[in-house]
Amino acid sequence: MTYAFPLPIPALTTNRLILREPREADFPTMLAFNDSPRTRYVGGKLERRWVWRGLLANIGHWALRGYGFYSVDTKAGEFVGRVGVIYHDGWDEPELAWHLYDGFEGKGYGQEAALAARADYHARISPRPLISYIDVANSRSEALALRLGATRETTVADPDGDYHVYRHPAPGTWQ
Repeated sequence: MTYAFPLPIPALTTNRLILREPREADFPTMLAFNDSPRTRYVGGKLERRWVWRGLLANIGHWALRGYGFYSVDTKAGEFVGRVGVIYHDGWDEPELAWHLYDGFEGKGYGQEAALAARADYHARISPRPLISYIDVANSRSEALALRLGATRETTVADPDGDYHVYRHPAPGTWQ
């Protein structure tokens, strides 16, 4: 039996990627990411139950706000990461964010997916420019923000670390 996802999450297609709804089948890859050193830029490793709750929270984010993290697949079906717009309680404004899994960075997937997610957010939700919070030590993520046309606005500190805040260009001003 095939499960039909009950939320209206649009599937986005780019030249090489499909941005789709989160699925339970994503969980093993999310666990592998969690168990890797790559989590140092997103708060560190979590217990398995918190990774599961993160998957469920993303589905809840879509239900409450109408947007969230897309699961990103290549057209060949490889699950390469999660990219989308999130806006958690206590945040000042929505964030365009990305997590690419081991072996999929450096191929342009992050930029391709982020451009699609950003355009979708602006077309369906709001024309307001988005921000990205990037760990000050994450030079690869900062390079991606710059390729997306974002500019560094400020640096903020919280109990989890220090972050550069990048402001993305408004719709209609993209290069």
